[in-house]
Amino acid sequence: MKKDEMHLGDHVYVICRNPHTASVAMIQEAEVADNPNKAGDKALFLYELYYEFADEDAIFPTFDEAQRIYRQIYDED
Repeated sequence: MKKDEMHLGDHVYVICRNPHTASVAMIQEAEVADNPNKAGDKALFLYELYYEFADEDAIFPTFDEAQRIYRQIYDED
């Protein structure tokens, strides 16, 4: 999902790696919010922090879609 396809207040699902254990990834819900560091821009509000969008972010509109891709990447049932 691209940043320009999202609207403020949308709830999206992100596949993210655990920063303490690189081999662990999980699906987390995030909210599309105003970027407090760049007026008029959007950011992801996740873990009580704002994250700027990056091209490599794995963002999905539904949990089911995120889970399907997660399973493809990590080969889980």
